[in-house]
Amino acid sequence: MTISSSLSAGVAGLNANAVRLAAISDNISNSATLGYKRAEVDFHAMVVGSGNSARYIAGGVTTTNQRLIDQSGALTQTNNVTDISISGRGFLPVTKLSALPESGSPLSFGLRTTGSFRANSDGYLVNATGQVLLGWPADATGNIPTQPRETISALRPVQVNMAALAANPTTNAAISLNLPATDTAAGGSGQPYEMTMEYYNPLGEAGWMTYRFTPIIPATGSSNQWTMEIEDSISASTLGSWALDFATLGPAAGMLQSATPVGASPAYDAATGQIGLTLPHGPVTLSIGKPGEPGGLSQLAAGFVPSAPVKDGSPVSSVVALELDEQGNLYGVYDRGFSKLLYQIPVADVRNPNGLISLGDQTYQVSSTSGSFYLWDAGTGPAGVTRSFTREESSTDVAHELTQLIQTQRAYSSNAKVVIFRAELTRDFHREVTHL
Repeated sequence: MTISSSLSAGVAGLNANAVRLAAISDNISNSATLGYKRAEVDFHAMVVGSGNSARYIAGGVTTTNQRLIDQSGALTQTNNVTDISISGRGFLPVTKLSALPESGSPLSFGLRTTGSFRANSDGYLVNATGQVLLGWPADATGNIPTQPRETISALRPVQVNMAALAANPTTNAAISLNLPATDTAAGGSGQPYEMTMEYYNPLGEAGWMTYRFTPIIPATGSSNQWTMEIEDSISASTLGSWALDFATLGPAAGMLQSATPVGASPAYDAATGQIGLTLPHGPVTLSIGKPGEPGGLSQLAAGFVPSAPVKDGSPVSSVVALELDEQGNLYGVYDRGFSKLLYQIPVADVRNPNGLISLGDQTYQVSSTSGSFYLWDAGTGPAGVTRSFTREESSTDVAHELTQLIQTQRAYSSNAKVVIFRAELTRDFHREVTHL
């Protein structure tokens, strides 16, 4: 029995080292495969009890193997904005191109740590093997609604229409100018000053706001006060009127002191230096400067000196590029210079990444061993950040694998010698028995 067990142990050793050799071969052959996770084989001794301490029965060896999905390769730079990797823990959510909603099949769910995605003929961001990137779409206001995190029900295939047009309505504006201090003195002409500012509505149509500043003329001395009126060209109406008062003494001399609304005009917020206007297309926040601080309206002994108004908004534009930030926000960049949030790409995480099921093409599936997934915002909790223009290299260390290869070769050769010796021993035994 003891002699026979030596043969079994030798064969078990051959099989175990053959398994390790297969894993090493797989690792080396995929050393240039982007996103590849190396496989590892562990040996475990098999102990067979004989019930007799004077005899020893060889049990041999068995193996277990796993793919080390939690080990990341180095990131390498590319020239494609939708080459995406996760720097840190987590996975990109993907689905099969063949399982998109219009195919009638249920949406599948896979995980991968890197991918080279490009828009196909339908605008879906898909890689060369048919994996489509998933994300949460932004609503009409450019915000991501609150979404469930333990399910893929709100995820959608990322689809980008580079021919799509969009308007960028004006929502914020700021004016900065100087009003002549001498114009508020007694005997002044009372001549108003005007400036206009273009804005855009949600349809991309242009309108104008006209700012009219009229000095208040006192009977004697100087009032240091002006009336500001704002008119809208599209509605042909007055948006409001405010009495402006400017400081004359101290460090804040010449700076705006207060802006008192006249009648039902919107209030001036001294804490922010802003007025909330209501235009035909919606609200617009106008900044005229905080009391006592430079950068807005002023009244100094100089001429009427307006600066170029600062505002957002633009006419109808088309997408010319995409941008992805570290928080997983995918923006469309338009030819008029503004950007618009299109999708948010979440980062999926599981408790045991090495328990994921490998589907090939560096794509993985959740299993009972890995635990359930949770969709994090990139860069929050345990989740890593998203990196555009990058791909993750193979986690294989060729030098380490070659070292393992030499060790495995020697172990395999040694086990082969045990089997050969056992065969020769059996042959000699039978020869002796025959001779007797």
